[in-house]
Amino acid sequence: MDNNLLISLENSQTFVNEISELIQSSKQRAAVAVNAELTLLYWHVGKRINEYVLQGDRGDYGQQVITILAKKLTEQFGKGWGRTHLLYCIKFAEIFSDIEIVHALRGQLSWTHFKTLSYIEDPLKREFYATMVVQECWSTRTLDERIGSLLFERTAISKKPDETVIQELNLLRKQGQYNQSLVLKDPYILDFLELNDRYLEKDLEDAILREIEQFLLELGAGFTFITRQKRIQIDEDDFYIDLLFYNRKLKRLIAIELKTEKFKPAHKSQMELYLAWLAKYEQEEDENPPLGIILCTSKKQEQVELLDLKQSDIHIAEYLTVLPSKKLLEQRLHLAVKKAKQRFSH
Repeated sequence: MDNNLLISLENSQTFVNEISELIQSSKQRAAVAVNAELTLLYWHVGKRINEYVLQGDRGDYGQQVITILAKKLTEQFGKGWGRTHLLYCIKFAEIFSDIEIVHALRGQLSWTHFKTLSYIEDPLKREFYATMVVQECWSTRTLDERIGSLLFERTAISKKPDETVIQELNLLRKQGQYNQSLVLKDPYILDFLELNDRYLEKDLEDAILREIEQFLLELGAGFTFITRQKRIQIDEDDFYIDLLFYNRKLKRLIAIELKTEKFKPAHKSQMELYLAWLAKYEQEEDENPPLGIILCTSKKQEQVELLDLKQSDIHIAEYLTVLPSKKLLEQRLHLAVKKAKQRFSH
């Protein structure tokens, strides 16, 4: 081979990168295909064991059957077919009983995703997480973190009637259409700010800006930071929006007001003024009306209800700078969801 050609190849990083990308892309497609096929296999194995071997028996006999089967499969195919794995397969086939759903998701969810989702007992919650994994391309680690942080219970959609939740998730799956209730949360967990017991609004704002990446993750998908202390002038008076974001999923400007006190009705009037100004002077033609989030240390539910914000572009939420125990937070959120659903039913 011509020495000049060898030298040219050695120096042509672009050419090497191109070949590398071809290899990586092919390996990735192969991995996805293998995962999809294995997922389908595990579903069929679980279904077969459950229907034709266990026949619904979860007693001593059923457990003995699984143990014996696992031993024989391990002897033939290796340790990947142990008793624990068979139990995963059985659970998977029970929870995802519709093979069409498995076919639809197996190219987008890994087997580990399916295992995690299978142990979410509430069907609506499981549907929420499965949809969000697909839409936002969550890794299994991210899925575990979101479940651990009680994301579903903190998201506004959890407080709506079940039928509405299903409709909004269907819209997201089929049309990629995000409703604001899929984005907004209450409470927001800001323990990563590591604030002292006493802090001012400026301290809170400064801490958020220092940890802006973490704050964006907590806000959710599609948020982009624009500016802090956005100055607006109305009748020669100056006002300042604490934090201004844009959400590309909702196609809306998002104004956030930070409060180091409990919510007061006057906060709503302040936010309405800001949103009206943003709609008039900042909103683009193809954007939806601006949305306001008032973050406060606490709120009284009846005051918020009387303000009738259900159809409003204002979201009032608490934030936590110190994370309580998961059990305590879970109890609190479940109670909030229960009360919210009761209000919708009246």
